Amino acid sequence: MAPSKRKKEQDEEQAEEDLNEANYDEVSLLLFHFDTYSFSGYGGSICSKDPYEKDDAEADEIYSSIDERMDERRRTYRERRLQEEIEQYRKERPKIQQQFIDLKRDLASVTESEWLNLPEVGDARNKKQRNPRAERFTPVPDSIIAKNLQDNQINSKLDAVEQLHGGLTTPFGAQTPTGDIDMRKIGQARTSLMDIKLNQVSDSVSGQTVVDPKGYLTDLQSMIPQHSGDINDIKKARLLLKSVRETNPKHPPGWIASARLEEIAGKLQIARNLIMRGCEECPTSEDIWLEAARLSPPEQAKSIVAQAIRHLPQSVRIWVKAAELETEVKAKRTVYKKALEHVPNSVRLWKLAVELEDEEDARVMLSLAVECCPTSSELWLALARLETYERARIVLNKAHENIPTDRQIWFAAARLEEAHQNPAMVSKIIETGVCALKANMVEVNRDEWIKEAEECEKAKSVLTAQAIIKAIIGHGIEEQDKKHTWLADAEACSNNGAVECARAIYAVALAAFPTKKSIWLRAAYFERNYGTR
Repeated sequence: MAPSKRKKEQDEEQAEEDLNEANYDEVSLLLFHFDTYSFSGYGGSICSKDPYEKDDAEADEIYSSIDERMDERRRTYRERRLQEEIEQYRKERPKIQQQFIDLKRDLASVTESEWLNLPEVGDARNKKQRNPRAERFTPVPDSIIAKNLQDNQINSKLDAVEQLHGGLTTPFGAQTPTGDIDMRKIGQARTSLMDIKLNQVSDSVSGQTVVDPKGYLTDLQSMIPQHSGDINDIKKARLLLKSVRETNPKHPPGWIASARLEEIAGKLQIARNLIMRGCEECPTSEDIWLEAARLSPPEQAKSIVAQAIRHLPQSVRIWVKAAELETEVKAKRTVYKKALEHVPNSVRLWKLAVELEDEEDARVMLSLAVECCPTSSELWLALARLETYERARIVLNKAHENIPTDRQIWFAAARLEEAHQNPAMVSKIIETGVCALKANMVEVNRDEWIKEAEECEKAKSVLTAQAIIKAIIGHGIEEQDKKHTWLADAEACSNNGAVECARAIYAVALAAFPTKKSIWLRAAYFERNYGTR
Protein backbone atom coordinates (compact mmCIF):
# COMPACT_ATOMS: atom_id res chain seq x y z
CA MET A 1 0.00 0.00 0.00
CA ALA A 2 1.30 3.38 -0.89
CA PRO A 3 2.33 5.66 2.03
CA SER A 4 0.00 8.42 0.95
CA LYS A 5 -3.02 6.06 0.95
CA ARG A 6 -2.15 4.63 4.39
CA LYS A 7 -1.81 8.14 5.84
CA LYS A 8 -5.19 9.09 4.41
CA GLU A 9 -6.92 6.11 6.11
CA GLN A 10 -5.29 6.96 9.46
CA ASP A 11 -6.54 10.55 9.20
CA GLU A 12 -10.07 9.29 8.52
CA GLU A 13 -9.98 7.04 11.62
CA GLN A 14 -8.83 9.91 13.80
CA ALA A 15 -11.58 12.11 12.36
CA GLU A 16 -14.20 9.44 13.10
CA GLU A 17 -13.15 9.17 16.76
CA ASP A 18 -12.86 12.72 17.98
CA LEU A 19 -11.42 12.89 21.51
CA ASN A 20 -11.68 16.64 22.02
CA GLU A 21 -13.48 18.39 24.93
CA ALA A 22 -16.83 18.35 23.14
CA ASN A 23 -17.26 14.63 23.96
CA TYR A 24 -16.42 15.08 27.64
CA ASP A 25 -19.11 15.44 30.24
CA GLU A 26 -19.60 19.16 30.92
CA VAL A 27 -20.21 18.60 34.60
CA SER A 28 -17.12 16.41 34.81
CA LEU A 29 -14.97 19.11 33.20
CA LEU A 30 -16.20 21.66 35.72
CA LEU A 31 -15.54 19.32 38.61
CA PHE A 32 -12.09 18.54 37.29
CA HIS A 33 -11.00 22.13 37.86
CA PHE A 34 -11.96 21.93 41.53
CA ASP A 35 -11.54 18.31 42.50
CA THR A 36 -9.31 15.99 40.51
CA TYR A 37 -10.83 12.91 42.12
CA SER A 38 -14.34 13.87 41.02
CA PHE A 39 -13.46 13.78 37.32
CA SER A 40 -15.68 11.17 35.61
CA GLY A 41 -13.67 11.05 32.37
CA TYR A 42 -14.50 10.87 28.73
CA GLY A 43 -18.22 10.83 27.96
CA GLY A 44 -18.04 8.98 24.65
CA SER A 45 -17.36 5.33 23.89
CA ILE A 46 -13.71 4.48 23.17
CA CYS A 47 -14.71 1.06 21.87
CA SER A 48 -17.56 2.30 19.72
CA LYS A 49 -16.25 0.42 16.68
CA ASP A 50 -15.97 -2.91 18.47
CA PRO A 51 -18.94 -5.32 18.42
CA TYR A 52 -21.34 -5.10 21.42
CA GLU A 53 -21.50 -8.64 22.79
CA LYS A 54 -23.37 -10.39 25.56
CA ASP A 55 -20.49 -9.92 27.98
CA ASP A 56 -20.56 -6.19 27.37
CA ALA A 57 -24.30 -6.01 28.08
CA GLU A 58 -23.87 -8.00 31.30
CA ALA A 59 -21.04 -5.71 32.40
CA ASP A 60 -23.17 -2.65 31.71
CA GLU A 61 -26.00 -4.09 33.82
CA ILE A 62 -23.60 -4.74 36.71
CA TYR A 63 -22.25 -1.20 36.56
CA SER A 64 -25.78 0.19 36.35
CA SER A 65 -26.88 -1.78 39.41
CA ILE A 66 -23.85 -0.53 41.33
CA ASP A 67 -24.62 3.05 40.35
CA GLU A 68 -28.26 2.66 41.42
CA ARG A 69 -27.23 1.18 44.76
CA MET A 70 -24.77 4.00 45.43
CA ASP A 71 -27.41 6.52 44.46
CA GLU A 72 -29.92 4.85 46.78
CA ARG A 73 -27.49 4.99 49.70
CA ARG A 74 -27.03 8.72 49.32
CA ARG A 75 -30.62 9.62 48.43
CA THR A 76 -31.75 10.16 52.03
CA TYR A 77 -28.78 12.41 52.68
CA ARG A 78 -29.45 14.43 49.52
CA GLU A 79 -33.15 14.85 50.24
CA ARG A 80 -32.50 15.90 53.83
CA ARG A 81 -29.84 18.34 52.70
CA LEU A 82 -32.15 19.77 50.03
CA GLN A 83 -34.93 20.19 52.58
CA GLU A 84 -32.57 21.96 54.99
CA GLU A 85 -31.39 24.29 52.24
CA ILE A 86 -34.99 25.12 51.28
CA GLU A 87 -35.90 25.87 54.89
CA GLN A 88 -32.78 27.99 55.34
CA TYR A 89 -33.59 29.89 52.12
CA ARG A 90 -37.16 30.53 53.22
CA LYS A 91 -35.92 31.67 56.63
CA GLU A 92 -33.43 34.10 55.10
CA ARG A 93 -35.76 35.30 52.31
CA PRO A 94 -39.36 35.03 53.57
CA LYS A 95 -42.28 35.99 51.36
CA ILE A 96 -43.81 39.44 51.67
CA GLN A 97 -47.07 38.03 53.01
CA GLN A 98 -45.13 36.26 55.79
CA GLN A 99 -43.19 39.39 56.67
CA PHE A 100 -46.35 41.43 57.24
CA ILE A 101 -48.52 38.72 58.83
CA ASP A 102 -48.38 40.43 62.23
CA LEU A 103 -49.46 43.71 60.67
CA LYS A 104 -52.34 42.00 58.88
CA ARG A 105 -53.48 40.61 62.21
CA ASP A 106 -53.60 44.14 63.64
CA LEU A 107 -55.91 45.25 60.79
CA ALA A 108 -58.78 43.52 62.58
CA SER A 109 -58.82 46.31 65.16
CA VAL A 110 -59.24 49.09 62.57
CA THR A 111 -62.68 50.70 62.82
CA GLU A 112 -64.93 51.47 59.88
CA SER A 113 -64.48 55.22 60.29
CA GLU A 114 -60.70 54.82 60.19
CA TRP A 115 -61.02 52.79 56.97
CA LEU A 116 -63.13 55.51 55.38
CA ASN A 117 -60.65 58.24 56.36
CA LEU A 118 -57.67 56.50 54.78
CA PRO A 119 -56.16 58.65 51.98
CA GLU A 120 -56.24 57.48 48.40
CA VAL A 121 -53.12 55.56 47.33
CA GLY A 122 -50.93 56.96 44.59
CA ASP A 123 -52.11 60.58 44.55
CA ALA A 124 -49.15 61.99 46.49
CA ARG A 125 -46.36 59.75 45.23
CA ASN A 126 -44.68 60.18 41.84
CA LYS A 127 -47.42 62.55 40.82
CA LYS A 128 -45.14 64.61 38.65
CA GLN A 129 -43.87 61.57 36.75
CA ARG A 130 -47.34 60.07 36.32
CA ASN A 131 -49.08 63.30 35.34
CA PRO A 132 -46.50 65.51 33.63
CA ARG A 133 -49.32 67.75 32.42
CA ALA A 134 -52.04 68.45 34.92
CA GLU A 135 -55.60 68.03 33.68
CA ARG A 136 -57.74 71.12 33.75
CA PHE A 137 -61.50 71.18 33.95
CA THR A 138 -63.17 74.36 32.69
CA PRO A 139 -66.91 75.02 33.05
CA VAL A 140 -68.92 75.35 29.86
CA PRO A 141 -69.36 79.05 28.95
CA ASP A 142 -72.83 80.47 29.12
CA SER A 143 -72.56 81.50 25.48
CA ILE A 144 -72.40 77.85 24.37
CA ILE A 145 -75.43 76.96 26.49
CA ALA A 146 -77.33 79.90 25.01
CA LYS A 147 -76.27 78.88 21.51
CA ASN A 148 -77.56 75.31 22.03
CA LEU A 149 -80.85 76.63 23.33
CA GLN A 150 -81.21 78.80 20.23
CA ASP A 151 -80.39 75.88 17.92
CA ASN A 152 -82.96 73.54 19.47
CA GLN A 153 -85.75 76.10 19.86
CA ILE A 154 -88.56 76.17 17.29
CA ASN A 155 -90.70 79.29 16.81
CA SER A 156 -94.32 78.82 15.86
CA LYS A 157 -95.08 82.52 15.20
CA LEU A 158 -93.41 85.67 13.92
CA ASP A 159 -92.45 88.49 16.24
CA ALA A 160 -93.53 92.13 15.78
CA VAL A 161 -90.38 93.17 13.87
CA GLU A 162 -90.79 90.40 11.32
CA GLN A 163 -94.43 91.19 10.80
CA LEU A 164 -93.62 94.90 10.36
CA HIS A 165 -90.90 94.40 7.75
CA GLY A 166 -92.27 91.24 6.16
CA GLY A 167 -89.33 89.12 7.23
CA LEU A 168 -86.77 91.11 5.26
CA THR A 169 -84.71 91.89 8.36
CA THR A 170 -84.44 88.24 9.34
CA PRO A 171 -80.84 87.01 8.81
CA PHE A 172 -80.36 83.94 6.70
CA GLY A 173 -79.29 80.68 8.33
CA ALA A 174 -80.41 78.28 11.02
CA GLN A 175 -79.10 80.40 13.90
CA THR A 176 -81.79 83.04 13.87
CA PRO A 177 -82.03 84.65 17.33
CA THR A 178 -85.27 83.71 19.09
CA GLY A 179 -85.26 86.22 21.95
CA ASP A 180 -83.21 87.39 24.88
CA ILE A 181 -81.96 84.90 27.48
CA ASP A 182 -81.59 85.92 31.10
CA MET A 183 -78.08 84.73 31.94
CA ARG A 184 -78.51 85.78 35.56
CA LYS A 185 -81.31 83.27 36.09
CA ILE A 186 -79.25 80.51 34.47
CA GLY A 187 -76.38 81.25 36.85
CA GLN A 188 -78.73 81.22 39.84
CA ALA A 189 -80.18 77.87 38.79
CA ARG A 190 -76.70 76.40 38.43
CA THR A 191 -75.76 77.69 41.92
CA SER A 192 -78.89 76.16 43.44
CA LEU A 193 -78.17 72.85 41.73
CA MET A 194 -74.62 72.89 43.10
CA ASP A 195 -75.88 73.57 46.65
CA ILE A 196 -78.32 70.67 46.48
CA LYS A 197 -75.63 68.32 45.23
CA LEU A 198 -73.16 69.33 47.95
CA ASN A 199 -75.80 68.90 50.66
CA GLN A 200 -76.53 65.40 49.41
CA VAL A 201 -72.91 64.25 49.51
CA SER A 202 -71.96 65.91 52.82
CA ASP A 203 -71.23 63.68 55.81
CA SER A 204 -73.92 64.20 58.44
CA VAL A 205 -71.74 62.87 61.28
CA SER A 206 -68.40 64.62 61.10
CA GLY A 207 -69.13 67.27 58.49
CA GLN A 208 -66.43 65.91 56.18
CA THR A 209 -67.16 65.74 52.50
CA VAL A 210 -67.48 62.39 50.80
CA VAL A 211 -67.40 63.73 47.25
CA ASP A 212 -65.56 61.61 44.74
CA PRO A 213 -63.38 64.21 42.94
CA LYS A 214 -62.84 61.94 39.95
CA GLY A 215 -66.49 61.12 39.37
CA TYR A 216 -68.04 64.42 40.39
CA LEU A 217 -67.88 66.03 36.96
CA THR A 218 -69.25 62.85 35.44
CA ASP A 219 -72.19 62.94 37.86
CA LEU A 220 -72.87 66.56 36.97
CA GLN A 221 -72.78 65.67 33.30
CA SER A 222 -75.45 63.04 33.87
CA MET A 223 -77.74 65.75 35.27
CA ILE A 224 -77.58 67.82 32.08
CA PRO A 225 -80.22 66.99 29.46
CA GLN A 226 -79.01 64.51 26.88
CA HIS A 227 -77.51 65.85 23.69
CA SER A 228 -78.95 65.47 20.23
CA GLY A 229 -77.21 62.15 19.58
CA ASP A 230 -79.16 60.47 22.40
CA ILE A 231 -82.36 62.14 21.26
CA ASN A 232 -81.84 60.74 17.77
CA ASP A 233 -81.28 57.28 19.23
CA ILE A 234 -84.52 57.53 21.19
CA LYS A 235 -86.36 58.60 18.04
CA LYS A 236 -84.98 55.63 16.13
CA ALA A 237 -85.97 53.28 18.96
CA ARG A 238 -89.47 54.77 19.00
CA LEU A 239 -89.91 54.11 15.29
CA LEU A 240 -88.61 50.57 15.64
CA LEU A 241 -90.85 49.71 18.59
CA LYS A 242 -93.82 51.34 16.88
CA SER A 243 -93.26 49.02 13.94
CA VAL A 244 -93.11 46.06 16.33
CA ARG A 245 -96.40 47.07 17.98
CA GLU A 246 -98.18 47.57 14.68
CA THR A 247 -96.97 44.35 13.04
CA ASN A 248 -97.53 42.17 16.13
CA PRO A 249 -99.81 43.86 18.67
CA LYS A 250 -100.23 40.61 20.62
CA HIS A 251 -96.53 40.51 21.51
CA PRO A 252 -96.17 41.69 25.16
CA PRO A 253 -92.39 42.40 25.11
CA GLY A 254 -92.96 45.05 22.42
CA TRP A 255 -95.35 46.98 24.63
CA ILE A 256 -93.12 46.61 27.70
CA ALA A 257 -90.06 47.82 25.79
CA SER A 258 -91.98 50.82 24.44
CA ALA A 259 -93.15 51.82 27.90
CA ARG A 260 -89.68 51.52 29.37
CA LEU A 261 -88.24 53.61 26.55
CA GLU A 262 -90.65 56.43 27.31
CA GLU A 263 -89.88 56.08 31.01
CA ILE A 264 -86.18 56.52 30.29
CA ALA A 265 -86.95 59.53 28.12
CA GLY A 266 -88.79 61.11 31.06
CA LYS A 267 -92.29 60.86 29.57
CA LEU A 268 -93.95 58.81 32.28
CA GLN A 269 -97.55 59.51 31.29
CA ILE A 270 -96.92 58.34 27.72
CA ALA A 271 -95.32 55.20 29.16
CA ARG A 272 -98.44 54.55 31.27
CA ASN A 273 -100.72 55.05 28.29
CA LEU A 274 -98.68 52.64 26.18
CA ILE A 275 -98.58 49.93 28.82
CA MET A 276 -102.35 50.18 29.37
CA ARG A 277 -102.91 49.75 25.64
CA GLY A 278 -100.67 46.72 25.89
CA CYS A 279 -102.83 45.33 28.69
CA GLU A 280 -105.86 45.67 26.42
CA GLU A 281 -104.08 43.88 23.56
CA CYS A 282 -102.44 41.17 25.73
CA PRO A 283 -104.72 40.56 28.74
CA THR A 284 -103.29 37.08 29.41
CA SER A 285 -99.69 38.20 29.95
CA GLU A 286 -98.75 38.58 33.62
CA ASP A 287 -95.54 40.42 32.74
CA ILE A 288 -97.38 43.28 31.07
CA TRP A 289 -99.82 43.60 33.99
CA LEU A 290 -96.95 43.70 36.49
CA GLU A 291 -95.20 46.36 34.41
CA ALA A 292 -98.36 48.44 34.34
CA ALA A 293 -98.65 48.18 38.13
CA ARG A 294 -95.04 49.24 38.52
CA LEU A 295 -95.44 52.36 36.38
CA SER A 296 -98.68 53.49 38.03
CA PRO A 297 -99.26 55.23 41.37
CA PRO A 298 -100.19 52.92 44.30
CA GLU A 299 -103.95 53.55 44.22
CA GLN A 300 -104.16 53.16 40.46
CA ALA A 301 -101.89 50.10 40.66
CA LYS A 302 -104.42 48.38 42.94
CA SER A 303 -107.16 48.72 40.33
CA ILE A 304 -104.77 47.49 37.63
CA VAL A 305 -103.88 44.41 39.69
CA ALA A 306 -107.58 43.77 40.32
CA GLN A 307 -108.16 43.74 36.55
CA ALA A 308 -105.18 41.43 36.12
CA ILE A 309 -106.61 38.98 38.67
CA ARG A 310 -109.88 38.84 36.75
CA HIS A 311 -107.98 37.82 33.63
CA LEU A 312 -105.33 35.66 35.36
CA PRO A 313 -106.71 34.25 38.63
CA GLN A 314 -104.03 31.51 38.69
CA SER A 315 -101.03 33.86 38.52
CA VAL A 316 -99.02 33.68 41.75
CA ARG A 317 -96.92 36.73 40.89
CA ILE A 318 -99.96 38.94 40.45
CA TRP A 319 -101.43 37.82 43.78
CA VAL A 320 -98.11 38.56 45.49
CA LYS A 321 -98.04 42.01 43.87
CA ALA A 322 -101.58 42.66 45.10
CA ALA A 323 -100.53 41.81 48.66
CA GLU A 324 -97.44 44.01 48.41
CA LEU A 325 -99.58 47.00 47.43
CA GLU A 326 -101.55 46.69 50.67
CA THR A 327 -100.19 48.61 53.65
CA GLU A 328 -102.10 46.91 56.50
CA VAL A 329 -101.42 43.37 57.69
CA LYS A 330 -105.10 42.54 57.83
CA ALA A 331 -105.55 43.48 54.18
CA LYS A 332 -102.52 41.39 53.22
CA ARG A 333 -104.01 38.36 55.01
CA THR A 334 -107.27 38.82 53.12
CA VAL A 335 -105.43 38.95 49.80
CA TYR A 336 -103.44 35.79 50.55
CA LYS A 337 -106.54 33.90 51.66
CA LYS A 338 -108.27 34.78 48.39
CA ALA A 339 -105.14 33.79 46.51
CA LEU A 340 -105.02 30.39 48.21
CA GLU A 341 -108.63 29.80 47.24
CA HIS A 342 -107.63 30.16 43.59
CA VAL A 343 -104.12 28.62 43.79
CA PRO A 344 -104.10 26.17 46.72
CA ASN A 345 -101.02 24.28 45.51
CA SER A 346 -98.64 27.27 45.54
CA VAL A 347 -95.90 26.81 48.14
CA ARG A 348 -94.86 30.44 47.83
CA LEU A 349 -98.33 31.72 48.71
CA TRP A 350 -98.57 29.40 51.72
CA LYS A 351 -95.19 30.54 53.04
CA LEU A 352 -96.03 34.23 52.65
CA ALA A 353 -99.41 33.73 54.30
CA VAL A 354 -97.92 31.81 57.25
CA GLU A 355 -95.36 34.56 57.87
CA LEU A 356 -98.19 36.98 58.69
CA GLU A 357 -99.85 34.73 61.30
CA ASP A 358 -99.06 34.13 64.95
CA GLU A 359 -97.84 30.74 66.20
CA GLU A 360 -101.22 29.12 66.80
CA ASP A 361 -102.78 30.30 63.53
CA ALA A 362 -99.58 29.40 61.67
CA ARG A 363 -99.84 25.81 62.98
CA VAL A 364 -103.41 25.51 61.72
CA MET A 365 -102.51 27.04 58.36
CA LEU A 366 -99.50 24.75 57.93
CA SER A 367 -101.69 21.73 58.64
CA LEU A 368 -103.78 22.76 55.64
CA ALA A 369 -100.69 23.63 53.61
CA VAL A 370 -99.13 20.14 53.87
CA GLU A 371 -102.42 18.65 52.68
CA CYS A 372 -102.47 20.91 49.63
CA CYS A 373 -98.70 20.67 48.98
CA PRO A 374 -97.62 17.25 50.32
CA THR A 375 -94.33 17.28 48.38
CA SER A 376 -92.96 20.46 49.98
CA SER A 377 -90.39 19.58 52.62
CA GLU A 378 -90.21 23.21 53.79
CA LEU A 379 -93.86 23.18 54.85
CA TRP A 380 -93.50 19.82 56.63
CA LEU A 381 -90.42 20.98 58.54
CA ALA A 382 -92.05 24.27 59.48
CA LEU A 383 -95.07 22.40 60.85
CA ALA A 384 -92.83 20.02 62.82
CA ARG A 385 -91.04 22.96 64.44
CA LEU A 386 -94.36 24.35 65.71
CA GLU A 387 -95.73 21.05 67.03
CA THR A 388 -95.06 19.31 70.32
CA TYR A 389 -92.58 16.43 70.58
CA GLU A 390 -95.07 13.63 69.99
CA ARG A 391 -96.91 15.50 67.25
CA ALA A 392 -93.64 16.48 65.60
CA ARG A 393 -92.61 12.80 65.36
CA ILE A 394 -95.92 12.01 63.67
CA VAL A 395 -95.50 14.93 61.27
CA LEU A 396 -91.97 13.84 60.30
CA ASN A 397 -93.11 10.25 59.74
CA LYS A 398 -95.80 11.53 57.36
CA ALA A 399 -93.17 13.65 55.65
CA HIS A 400 -91.02 10.52 55.13
CA GLU A 401 -93.96 8.79 53.49
CA ASN A 402 -94.68 11.67 51.12
CA ILE A 403 -91.06 12.68 50.39
CA PRO A 404 -88.81 9.62 50.76
CA THR A 405 -85.92 11.24 48.85
CA ASP A 406 -85.28 14.33 51.02
CA ARG A 407 -82.44 14.05 53.52
CA GLN A 408 -83.48 17.19 55.40
CA ILE A 409 -86.39 15.32 56.97
CA TRP A 410 -84.01 12.74 58.46
CA PHE A 411 -81.78 15.50 59.80
CA ALA A 412 -84.80 17.22 61.37
CA ALA A 413 -85.84 13.97 63.04
CA ALA A 414 -82.34 13.51 64.47
CA ARG A 415 -82.31 17.07 65.78
CA LEU A 416 -85.69 16.52 67.38
CA GLU A 417 -84.45 13.47 69.28
CA GLU A 418 -81.27 15.29 70.34
CA ALA A 419 -83.29 18.24 71.61
CA HIS A 420 -85.34 15.86 73.80
CA GLN A 421 -82.31 14.06 75.27
CA ASN A 422 -82.45 10.85 73.19
CA PRO A 423 -78.81 10.47 72.04
CA ALA A 424 -79.18 6.78 71.21
CA MET A 425 -81.87 7.54 68.63
CA VAL A 426 -79.79 10.15 66.82
CA SER A 427 -77.24 7.76 65.30
CA LYS A 428 -79.95 5.21 64.57
CA ILE A 429 -82.05 7.75 62.66
CA ILE A 430 -79.10 8.94 60.57
CA GLU A 431 -78.02 5.39 59.69
CA THR A 432 -81.59 4.46 58.78
CA GLY A 433 -81.84 7.59 56.67
CA VAL A 434 -78.70 6.74 54.70
CA CYS A 435 -80.02 3.24 53.95
CA ALA A 436 -83.47 4.57 53.00
CA LEU A 437 -82.04 7.17 50.63
CA LYS A 438 -79.85 4.57 48.94
CA ALA A 439 -82.85 2.27 48.59
CA ASN A 440 -84.74 5.07 46.83
CA MET A 441 -81.85 5.52 44.35
CA VAL A 442 -80.79 8.87 45.84
CA GLU A 443 -77.17 9.83 45.29
CA VAL A 444 -75.41 10.31 48.61
CA ASN A 445 -72.92 13.10 48.05
CA ARG A 446 -70.25 12.91 50.72
CA ASP A 447 -69.16 16.56 50.53
CA GLU A 448 -72.74 17.84 50.79
CA TRP A 449 -73.40 15.69 53.85
CA ILE A 450 -70.25 17.03 55.55
CA LYS A 451 -71.51 20.57 54.91
CA GLU A 452 -74.86 19.59 56.42
CA ALA A 453 -73.01 18.30 59.48
CA GLU A 454 -71.24 21.64 59.81
CA GLU A 455 -74.59 23.44 59.62
CA CYS A 456 -75.97 21.17 62.34
CA GLU A 457 -73.03 22.01 64.58
CA LYS A 458 -73.61 25.73 64.01
CA ALA A 459 -77.24 25.14 65.07
CA LYS A 460 -75.96 23.58 68.34
CA SER A 461 -76.97 20.04 67.25
CA VAL A 462 -73.61 18.47 68.03
CA LEU A 463 -74.77 14.85 68.31
CA THR A 464 -76.56 15.07 64.97
CA ALA A 465 -73.45 16.51 63.33
CA GLN A 466 -71.24 13.73 64.74
CA ALA A 467 -73.74 11.07 63.68
CA ILE A 468 -73.76 12.42 60.12
CA ILE A 469 -69.95 12.39 60.04
CA LYS A 470 -69.72 8.80 61.30
CA ALA A 471 -72.36 7.60 58.84
CA ILE A 472 -70.95 9.27 55.72
CA ILE A 473 -67.22 9.80 56.22
CA GLY A 474 -66.20 6.50 54.62
CA HIS A 475 -68.67 6.63 51.74
CA GLY A 476 -67.15 6.37 48.26
CA ILE A 477 -63.48 6.28 49.33
CA GLU A 478 -60.94 3.61 48.45
CA GLU A 479 -59.20 1.84 51.32
CA GLN A 480 -55.77 3.21 50.43
CA ASP A 481 -57.10 6.78 50.27
CA LYS A 482 -59.00 6.86 53.56
CA LYS A 483 -56.16 8.09 55.75
CA HIS A 484 -55.17 11.11 53.67
CA THR A 485 -58.79 11.97 52.79
CA TRP A 486 -59.96 11.88 56.39
CA LEU A 487 -57.06 14.01 57.61
CA ALA A 488 -57.83 16.56 54.89
CA ASP A 489 -61.53 16.55 55.84
CA ALA A 490 -60.68 17.10 59.51
CA GLU A 491 -58.42 20.00 58.62
CA ALA A 492 -61.14 21.56 56.43
CA CYS A 493 -63.77 21.22 59.17
CA SER A 494 -61.50 22.81 61.77
CA ASN A 495 -60.78 25.70 59.41
CA ASN A 496 -64.53 26.20 58.91
CA GLY A 497 -65.09 26.35 62.66
CA ALA A 498 -66.74 22.91 62.88
CA VAL A 499 -64.60 21.61 65.76
CA GLU A 500 -66.93 18.78 66.76
CA CYS A 501 -67.12 17.51 63.18
CA ALA A 502 -63.33 17.46 62.98
CA ARG A 503 -63.16 15.65 66.33
CA ALA A 504 -65.59 13.02 65.04
CA ILE A 505 -63.47 12.51 61.91
CA TYR A 506 -60.34 12.00 64.02
CA ALA A 507 -62.23 9.49 66.16
CA VAL A 508 -63.25 7.49 63.09
CA ALA A 509 -59.70 7.64 61.70
CA LEU A 510 -58.15 6.44 64.99
CA ALA A 511 -60.64 3.59 65.20
CA ALA A 512 -59.81 2.51 61.64
CA PHE A 513 -56.02 3.03 61.91
CA PRO A 514 -55.06 2.60 65.59
CA THR A 515 -51.38 2.00 64.76
CA LYS A 516 -50.81 5.07 62.58
CA LYS A 517 -48.53 7.45 64.42
CA SER A 518 -49.29 10.38 62.10
CA ILE A 519 -53.03 10.26 62.90
CA TRP A 520 -52.34 10.24 66.64
CA LEU A 521 -50.02 13.22 66.26
CA ARG A 522 -52.54 15.18 64.19
CA ALA A 523 -55.29 14.40 66.70
CA ALA A 524 -53.04 15.50 69.57
CA TYR A 525 -52.20 18.78 67.83
CA PHE A 526 -55.90 19.32 67.15
CA GLU A 527 -56.84 18.82 70.80
CA ARG A 528 -54.01 21.07 71.90
CA ASN A 529 -55.40 23.88 69.72
CA TYR A 530 -59.15 23.31 70.13
CA GLY A 531 -59.54 21.10 73.20
CA THR A 532 -60.54 22.19 76.68
CA ARG A 533 -57.86 23.16 79.18
